[in-house]
Amino acid sequence: MAAAAAALASSPLVHLTAAARLRLRLPRPRPSVASSRWGCPRGAYLVDWRPLRRCDRMRRFSVDEGGGGGEDGEKRGEEEAAAPVEAKVGAAEELGSERSRSGSFSSSSSPSSATPGVSSEPPLLSFSVDNIDTVKLLELLGPEKVDQADVKAIKEKFFGYTTFWLTREEPFGDLGEGVLFVGNLRGDREEIFGKLQRQLRELTGDKYNLFMVEEPNSEEDDPRGVPRVSFGLLRREVSEPGPTTLWQYVISLLLFLLTVFSCIELGIASKISSLPPDIVSYFTDPNATGPPPDMQLLLPFVESALPVAYGVLAIQLFHEVGHFLAAYPKNVKLGIPFFIPNFTLGTFGSITQFKSILPDRKTMFDVSMAGPLAGAALSFSMFSVGLWLSSNPAGATDLVQVPSNLFQGSLLLGLISRAILGYSALHAATVSIHPLVIAGWCGLTTTAFNMLPVGCLDGGRGLQGAFGKDALFGFGLTTYSLLGLGVLGGPLSLPWGLYVLLCQRTPEKPCLDDVSDVGTWRRGALIASVFLVVLILIPLWDELAEDLGVGLVSSF
Repeated sequence: MAAAAAALASSPLVHLTAAARLRLRLPRPRPSVASSRWGCPRGAYLVDWRPLRRCDRMRRFSVDEGGGGGEDGEKRGEEEAAAPVEAKVGAAEELGSERSRSGSFSSSSSPSSATPGVSSEPPLLSFSVDNIDTVKLLELLGPEKVDQADVKAIKEKFFGYTTFWLTREEPFGDLGEGVLFVGNLRGDREEIFGKLQRQLRELTGDKYNLFMVEEPNSEEDDPRGVPRVSFGLLRREVSEPGPTTLWQYVISLLLFLLTVFSCIELGIASKISSLPPDIVSYFTDPNATGPPPDMQLLLPFVESALPVAYGVLAIQLFHEVGHFLAAYPKNVKLGIPFFIPNFTLGTFGSITQFKSILPDRKTMFDVSMAGPLAGAALSFSMFSVGLWLSSNPAGATDLVQVPSNLFQGSLLLGLISRAILGYSALHAATVSIHPLVIAGWCGLTTTAFNMLPVGCLDGGRGLQGAFGKDALFGFGLTTYSLLGLGVLGGPLSLPWGLYVLLCQRTPEKPCLDDVSDVGTWRRGALIASVFLVVLILIPLWDELAEDLGVGLVSSF
C-alpha cells in the first residue's frame, strides 16, 4: 500500500501546476426533492457522486510545486483508503452547502495563505448535463402521480373475492401517471363499478377518478361473454379538463366575428349574376391581370346578402344549442364553441370541447349526435322550403340566379333538387332559387362534414361511443383516404382534411365507464347517419349528371 501511494505521489498526474488545478472542476451536488438536509432522503441525488470522489481523491494527493509530496502523499493515501465512503459524501455535501450559502462557485487564494503540501485553491463547482437523472427529472416535471399509500389502501379494502380479484398492476394514463388494476371480475361490472366509486369517494374524497376500461392486450373475453375489464386510477386534476381561460374567450370572439364576415361573403357570392363584371372576373378568372377592383362596389350587395348569412349562422347556432340541451340533463359541462370560418360554406362548424369527464359511452353518443341532428333538421327544413318557394316563383320574391352545375356537388341534394325543380329548370346555364336553398345546402354540407367518423369530430365521438376507440382507428383511416382521393367533398376535401389533421385528429378521452354497451338502436342510427353523410358528400359524376339533367355537362 505504501509503495503504491509513493508511486502515485511521484507520478506527473499528482504534480499539478496552479493553472491545471484551476481547471479541475467538481460537479455541483444537486439534491432531489426530499433530503434530510435539503428536503430529500440522504443519497438521492440528480448527479452522480463518483466523479466527485475521484476528483476529490486527486485533489487530496495534489501538492504545491515547491512542496515535497512523498511522505505526505503516502500518509494521505493511507488515510484515504481507510476513510469510509459516507464520510467523503458528507464532506462533499458540506462543501456544496457552504458554496451555496456563500453564493460563490469559484474562488482563488494567494500562495502565501496556502497550506504546504495541500492545494489551497478550492475546486470550482460546475454543472454537467451527463450526470442528470432524466427519470427523476421527468417525474418532477410531469403530471402528479397517484399516492402509493392510497393505492395500498385501495388494494386492501376494495378488492377481494366478491368484487375484483387483483392479479397485477400496470401504468395507466398518457404518461403512466396512474395505476391500472388488472384482474378477474367477480360479479356484474356496472354494480361493482358503482360500489368501487362510492368506496373511493368515502376513502379519498374528490382526490381521484376511477375508470372502468377494457383490459389491454386481453387474449380472451370474460366467461360471461363480454370483454374483460380493468380499473384505472388517476388524480382528478390530471384526468379532468382545465377551465376556460381568458385568451380562449378572446379567440372564440374573434373567430365568431370572422365567421360572420365569411357568411356575409357567402351571401354576396350568391348574387354572382348581378355583381359587377370586373369583380367577378378578378375573383374567378385565374388569368386576370391588372389592379384589383374597388371593393366598395360590393357595399350595396351587403343588405341583400344578409338572408343567406343569417340562415347559415342560425344553423350553426342551432347545432350548438343541440349539444348544450343534451349535455345539461346529464351534468356534462361544455366549453365555449370556436367557430371555424370558411368562404365557400360560410363556416366549417365549430370546435366544442368537453369540460368534464363523461360518465359513460351513452352520454358521449347522445351529446355528440344531438348537435348534428339539430343542425341537420333545421338545414333540411330550410332546403325543402327554399326549393318549394323556388318552384313557385309567383309566391316567392328575391330569387337569385346561380350556375346550374352547383347542384352537381352532392348526389343526394342534387337528386332532391332535380325531383322538385324538374328537368327543364336544372338543365340550363343558371337556376333561379330562393336564398333558403343556399343556406340549407351549406348547412347540410357542413353537418355532413362534421359527421365524418374521424378524430374528435361529432361523427368520431359518436362512433367512439357506439363501437369504441379501436373501431375509430379503422374508420378514421378510411375517411382520410377518401378525403385525400377527393371522393368525399369534391374540391372541399383537401381543406377539410387539413383542418381535421390540424385541429380535430385526436380521439376523445375515455369515459369513466368506457365498456358499457350503448344499445342496438344507437348503433343503427349511427350507421344510417354515416350512409346519409356519404350520399351528401359524394358529388354527381358527369355521366349521371347528364342522364338526370342536373346542370350542363361540357363534353370535349
